[in-house]
Amino acid sequence: MAGESHGRGAWHANGSDPGPEEHKPQSDEAHSAFTPPQGVPLPPAPEGDHPSSEFKVPEGLVTSPAYEPGKHFTPPEGIPVIGPLSRKGPWQDRMRTMVRMPLAERPAPERPQRDESGETEAGPSVPRVLDLTLRIGELLLAGGEGAEDVEAAMFGVAHAFGLDRCEPTVTFTLISITHQPSLVDDPVTLSRTVRRRGTDYTRLAAVFRLVTDITHGEVTLEESYRRLAEIRRNRHPFSKGALTLASGLLAGSASLLVGGGGLVFVLAALGAMLGDRLAWFFAGRGLPEFYQFVAAAMPPAGIGVIVALADSGPMAGLREGAVITGGLFALIPGRALVAAVHDGLTGFYITASARLLEVIYLIVGIVCGVLIVLYVGSELGAAPDPEAQPHLQPPGIQLMAAMLLALAFCVLLQQERHTVLLATLNGGVAWTVYAAMDHVGGIDPVASTFAAAGLVGLFGQLASRYQFASSLPYITAAIGPLLPGSATYFGLLNIAQGNMDPGMAHIARAIALALAIAIGVNLGGELARLFMKTPGAESPLPGRRAAKRTRGF
Repeated sequence: MAGESHGRGAWHANGSDPGPEEHKPQSDEAHSAFTPPQGVPLPPAPEGDHPSSEFKVPEGLVTSPAYEPGKHFTPPEGIPVIGPLSRKGPWQDRMRTMVRMPLAERPAPERPQRDESGETEAGPSVPRVLDLTLRIGELLLAGGEGAEDVEAAMFGVAHAFGLDRCEPTVTFTLISITHQPSLVDDPVTLSRTVRRRGTDYTRLAAVFRLVTDITHGEVTLEESYRRLAEIRRNRHPFSKGALTLASGLLAGSASLLVGGGGLVFVLAALGAMLGDRLAWFFAGRGLPEFYQFVAAAMPPAGIGVIVALADSGPMAGLREGAVITGGLFALIPGRALVAAVHDGLTGFYITASARLLEVIYLIVGIVCGVLIVLYVGSELGAAPDPEAQPHLQPPGIQLMAAMLLALAFCVLLQQERHTVLLATLNGGVAWTVYAAMDHVGGIDPVASTFAAAGLVGLFGQLASRYQFASSLPYITAAIGPLLPGSATYFGLLNIAQGNMDPGMAHIARAIALALAIAIGVNLGGELARLFMKTPGAESPLPGRRAAKRTRGF
């Protein structure tokens, strides 16, 4: 009987066989592998409808009084609320803090208020919010913003409209965003491809103002779409003719910085304007950007070869190197290089690698255009001196040329007019620091360039913080006087004449100067965000979490 009862699994305590209906396990027993021994009664069922998977706090255990759902981070008892995430400070700092946090520790956005009936207002449609977020990120990435700032803007827009579990991703030409309402819901992912990138800092500033208003809760979703459409329809503030004149002014100013005179200023400006119009011609016919740079580099180099061939007349004794160097200043992709190094320093290695590869292709295009003309000039008998030292102009003329160069860059970047003055002054400060350290103090040009670029990044970041705008309009034009035009020219000239060792030494110096500019600008901006108080915030900035590695692990 004992073996039979054990095999059947359940008998009454009095030894009677249970009926067939009683063999079916109860609902609570179905979730448990434990069967009480014979003669032991089952424990009483819990009161109410409690599924077995629900966690119940044991009696006597008091939860932390500091924990309030929806207000604190996870875990509830350990991480305090970050005060400066309020809407008083710039959204760049607040959202960059959020992006660098793990997903489980990010604070949830404010939920809609409940009315007297206990119901909440329905929020905007999730796909439309994600679509608006992608469109804003597309304009920022196409305008030259760094990948981290693009992700911060996208996260800020999504967070402002109540989507807390979002992950934006930026990889050079592809941006995407994923939203998962909860752990049990399917995620929603949208993506866009940035196929065309242009330079219009006026449009970039308008997008920044839109993101600021969205993160402050001042505009609705429909109003945001309307303003975004207006931003796309707005025309550039400067025409193609103004851009061509600015290219000539930039090249002429650069020629003064490397020792040219009045006639060299005119020739360098003429070569740069011819190259600009030639590049516009090929761009209108769909030629890739690489060939546009090849074509734009040829007219300045051609005028320089003509100056070298002239033995008499008004061109006798002119510095052909200053003419070619001035033309190269307008072509060196300093903006793309700064953005590439910034992405690498902030951990976006895929985007940084792609942007560096783009910079390399553009520089190779410049090299090809200049070398073709220099080879032709050498066959015609032109023999520029690759070791010629520049004859520096007086400090006052250098300072005026540097500020004029920064002003021309502002026009080429399509900046807003109220930012031109600060950017021009920032360029003058950069050249003053560089000239004082290099020309007067005898400090290495790489170190001098690094210090000057650091001040450019610092002042640009401060100006942008008090304007609640992007820092690019105050930085990109100001680094123009620091670009390594002379080192690039002398490197190409030595290579064209067969002097490979000196040529590669000059090219290496140009690369070092370019990296010093990019790293200095990034470091200056980081110092401004690290130590300066946020305008309008009640307390200093919170610590921005980043990846921590030790010995490469």
